[in-house]
Amino acid sequence: MELKKLNCDLTVCKVASVCDIDLNSNLFFIGKTDEEISLVCPTEDTPLNTTERDDGWKGFRIQGILDFSLIGILSKLSAILAENRIGIFAVSTYNTDYILVKSENFEKALLLLSDAGYEII
Repeated sequence: MELKKLNCDLTVCKVASVCDIDLNSNLFFIGKTDEEISLVCPTEDTPLNTTERDDGWKGFRIQGILDFSLIGILSKLSAILAENRIGIFAVSTYNTDYILVKSENFEKALLLLSDAGYEII
C-alpha cells in the first residue's frame, strides 16, 4: 500500500464561522458540529481569527480510492504509530484517509511505516 506525503505544514484549529475559511485553498478539512467548527489546512492558509489553533503538523494520505468494504486500514497504520508513542490526527474523505502527526515525529513515522511494508511516495 502506498502512502503519499503531503508537502506542506498543517494547522489544526477552530474558527467561529465557516465564512472565516478560504474555500479556494487546495487542501482543507472542515468539521462542523453543534459545539464547534474545526479546520485542518496548510499553515499558510490558516485564518487570522481562529479561536484556538495548533500548528506543527505534517501529513500523508493513503493512495488510491478505498472501498467502503475495506476494514482495518486506518487501524493498522495507527497501531504501528501508537506502539511507538506517536499520536495521530486522522481525517477522512469519501475516497481515502489522511493521517497527520506532529512535525517532530513525521520522519520517524514514515520510517516505521516503511519498515512495516508501506511504500512512501
